[in-house]
Amino acid sequence: MKQLFSTKKLVLIAVFAAIEVILACTPLGFIPVGVTRATTVHIPVILGGILIGPEAGAILGAVFGLTSLVMNTISPTITSFVFSPFYSVGEMNGNIWSLIIVMVPRILIGITAHYSFKAVMKLNKSKVWAYITAGLVGSLTNTLLVMGGIYVFFGQSYAAAKGIDLNLLFKFIMGIIAVNGVPEALVAAFITLTIGKTISPLLTKDIK
Repeated sequence: MKQLFSTKKLVLIAVFAAIEVILACTPLGFIPVGVTRATTVHIPVILGGILIGPEAGAILGAVFGLTSLVMNTISPTITSFVFSPFYSVGEMNGNIWSLIIVMVPRILIGITAHYSFKAVMKLNKSKVWAYITAGLVGSLTNTLLVMGGIYVFFGQSYAAAKGIDLNLLFKFIMGIIAVNGVPEALVAAFITLTIGKTISPLLTKDIK
């Protein structure tokens, strides 16, 4: 059976995972963009999916999910129950859906980034647009699936935690996507392009 990961791939996955943990645990994981902050924790997941492969992207996404799970369990906010089945506040409890929300979108980041990169490369062979597209798609995969999951599985509890009317929740979530998700995706696209083009020749040499 063909080996799934070479030694070099395993080392690269470990390095990218370490960078994720550092970003998640420090202010380096958040870049001020206007009145909001764009997370950069998912950037190693996107780059890993592009440069190492979709399986590596999924593993790195799982690491992102696990760091989020741990942080929302040991250092919770009022809405951490949507990301941790081990946390509750009042009558609002985390559950199995919390685990799905915190893990599945993050696992899919590297996968969607990988295949969107490949798709653009097949269309016009432009690595610039391929990196930009992968950054946008990977970031929006996270934002849309997380916020969509919150709306579907925790709508009432999330609205109560935020102190807003349930009827206004959809507009509220769309506002979060517009104010946080879109700038975050643009930042991801720029960083993915800048770092990807720089390190790609070094990382992809003899990576098989």
